[in-house]
Amino acid sequence: MNISSEEKQFLLALARQTIASRFAGEKPILPDTPRLRQPAACFVTLKKNGHLRGCIGNLQAVDSLAASVRRNALAAAFNDSRFPPLTAEELPTLDIEISLLTTAKKLDYTDAADLCRRLRPSVDGVILRAGSRSATFLPQVWEQLPAADIFLSHLCLKAGLTADFWRSGQPEIFIYQVEHFTAETGV
Repeated sequence: MNISSEEKQFLLALARQTIASRFAGEKPILPDTPRLRQPAACFVTLKKNGHLRGCIGNLQAVDSLAASVRRNALAAAFNDSRFPPLTAEELPTLDIEISLLTTAKKLDYTDAADLCRRLRPSVDGVILRAGSRSATFLPQVWEQLPAADIFLSHLCLKAGLTADFWRSGQPEIFIYQVEHFTAETGV
C-alpha cells in the first residue's frame, strides 16, 4: 500500500494521540478518508532511547488502516507482555514506527541451508509456524540479527521452540515485506 507522506505523518500522529487519549480518559476520533479506511495489516513499534518498548501488530488485514494503527498503538503501549504498561511520563520520549505489511506468502524450501539462502535480510519479514506455535520478526529485526541462522534461531525461541528447531523441524515459513516510517521523539 503506497501512502503519501502526509498520510504517514497523520498515522504517526494518530498513534501518538491514541496513546495520549488513554491517559486523558478520552476516545480519539477516527479519520474518515477513503485510503485510511482500506483494510491493512500493520505493526506499531515503540522505542525509548533506541530500545524496544513495545511492538504489536496484525499479520492480516482485518480492520481499516486507521483502526489497525489505533488498536496496535494501544496494545504496544499497554499490552505487550514483554514490558510493563507505558506511563504518561514516557510518552514524550517515545519514537513511534508504523510498518505496513504486504500479504504473507509461503516460502518453499528443501532444507535448512536452502532456507537461509532464500531469505533476504532486511527485505523479508518472516513468520515461522510449527503446530500451534508461531512467531514473526519484521524485516527491521535483521538490523540486530543480520545472519539468517541467528535470525531463525531467535525466531524459534520467540515461538517457544528450541533455537535449532528450524534446522530439522521443517517449520512452515512465510515471508512478507513492509513499508515502514517513523516519528522521532516529540513529534
